[in-house]
Amino acid sequence: MSATPLTLLRQHFGYHSFRGQQAAILAHVCAGGDAIVLMPTGSGKSLCYQLPALLRPGTAIVISPLIALMQNQVDALRQAGIRAAFLNSSLTPTQARAVEHAFIQQQLDLLYLAPERILTEHTLTLLKKVPLSLVAIDEAHCVSQWGHDFRPDYLQLEQLRSLLPLHIPWLALTATADELTRLDIRQRLGLQTAQLFISGFDRPNIHYQIHQYSNARSQLWRFLNTHHSNHAGIVYCLSRKKTEDVATWLTEHGRCALPYHAGLSTIMRSQHQARFLQEDGIIIVATIAFGMGIDKPDVRFVAHLDLPKSIEAYYQETGRAGRDGQPADAWLSYSTYGISLLRKFIEDSHADEQQKQIERGKLDTLIGLCEATTCRRHILLSYFGDNTPPTCGYCDNCQNPPQTWDATLPAQQALSAVHRTGSRFGVNYLIDVLCANDKEPRIEQYGHHQLKVYGLGRDLDPQQWRSIFRQLIVRGLVKVDVTQHNSLHLTEKARPVLRGEQALLLRQDSLPIKSKRQPRRERQRTRTSVNVFTANFTPADQALWQALTQLRRELAQEQDVPAYVIFHDALLARMVLERPNNFAELAQLSGMGEYKLTHYGNACLDIIRQFDTPNQLT
Repeated sequence: MSATPLTLLRQHFGYHSFRGQQAAILAHVCAGGDAIVLMPTGSGKSLCYQLPALLRPGTAIVISPLIALMQNQVDALRQAGIRAAFLNSSLTPTQARAVEHAFIQQQLDLLYLAPERILTEHTLTLLKKVPLSLVAIDEAHCVSQWGHDFRPDYLQLEQLRSLLPLHIPWLALTATADELTRLDIRQRLGLQTAQLFISGFDRPNIHYQIHQYSNARSQLWRFLNTHHSNHAGIVYCLSRKKTEDVATWLTEHGRCALPYHAGLSTIMRSQHQARFLQEDGIIIVATIAFGMGIDKPDVRFVAHLDLPKSIEAYYQETGRAGRDGQPADAWLSYSTYGISLLRKFIEDSHADEQQKQIERGKLDTLIGLCEATTCRRHILLSYFGDNTPPTCGYCDNCQNPPQTWDATLPAQQALSAVHRTGSRFGVNYLIDVLCANDKEPRIEQYGHHQLKVYGLGRDLDPQQWRSIFRQLIVRGLVKVDVTQHNSLHLTEKARPVLRGEQALLLRQDSLPIKSKRQPRRERQRTRTSVNVFTANFTPADQALWQALTQLRRELAQEQDVPAYVIFHDALLARMVLERPNNFAELAQLSGMGEYKLTHYGNACLDIIRQFDTPNQLT
């Protein structure tokens, strides 16, 4: 019987069914179709090219932006019995030649490459020697100037497409791309006819909370001590020095915290990353240099002590929490100083004015999310065009609505300023009109000093007006056109406010008091201070769990891979609860592929048989 996507899924990965749109994507790509795939972090994007690579003749080429991402993917594929390798600067010349030899001999199912080397003469010569099954562009948002992580090296991928045979399907995959970024991906990769697959962006297991604090460290410690006293997590900071200081401070308070930033040596970064992946309860304190491609499933929290640069960056970074589907926290603390610092970074950068305008607009949208009074999840997902209910019940604003003020009149003034100036200007100019800034020469030049809205906003200072405009944007009353100098445009939602048919309450600009969660939610959240898979284990279950995790640890150390690459916690928990007694029963557990069954099955069964009290899964 010929292989099918489902039989290969079961054989290599131990799963019995596909999730979401995976089956449709596989069928499309296996038939030779191009695809643009948007899926949340941790939802199985990689399967959309890994399985077609096994089903189509030839070797799949995967373009990946980071060494850590390649290493992680290849380790996991080899544990699934799939022939995979990578070529990047971490390999010695001897190791690189061995990989190239295996590729030429068609002994690889997938080869991972860095974008900066893809168009070198040596690589192009190599690619022409072997039939290719497909080309996958991972983290495809990096190709777009509108994306949050634009990489110039990705621009040359369009040239690669013209150099390869036309019948080879291309996939562009990402978890973070708004509509403008998607259009840019199509154009830059020549994927105008590619089918778009969007699986939604919601990560319902993540609890979002954002606060403005004057003492972020003490609030971070209270958050960790209450909800994550022994969990692995990531704390993001804006500067290298701050990562060092916070890591030291957490260590002095009894947590194992390691810094990670581009200023550390390659060896030290690798050591810290390895400890985070292989040990329990490690906290990484990092700049944005850390995280892309990290597939550690049991990260229980991601905390930001500084604002990210955009909603896309925030979504991607918080998406590193709770990849196992269990409850996790996304906690962010910001300050007006941090906002000013990010603005200064944008202005001092060497980017051209158009790119600076893009970055300003993205930062303002993120600040709007921070200042919002409505559901965080709804705002976050709406940014990516994902239609969701107006409330989720599982974010800080839904559980503890913030203090608000009646901003109907200033909102009407702001909306009128957008309309009466012709929807051609950005926030700063509109504030100048509302505040009658006589230092702005364009006001008189365009005759806007004669408008009825001129000077109507003198009672509020520019900072207050920026907060109003940000909240109007994030509520959807105003839309930003980043392609036209961040000019503002009214939407249909603005009409009832302008006509006085709808009042508008906005967030009060003040530091919040200590949050008091609802009693029911408090009970649910505090459970995350223990292992979510073992919370209801009996003492006998706990003993078996410890024995199996010790086996996993030893197997991982022997092969120098993270423990979760051998077995995820979810699979170990199934072993504990179901107590399989033979290979047939062990093979039925979700996540137990044939390679793992063959190589580790006997060792697992030997340990399980030592615990002779069977348990039934409830």
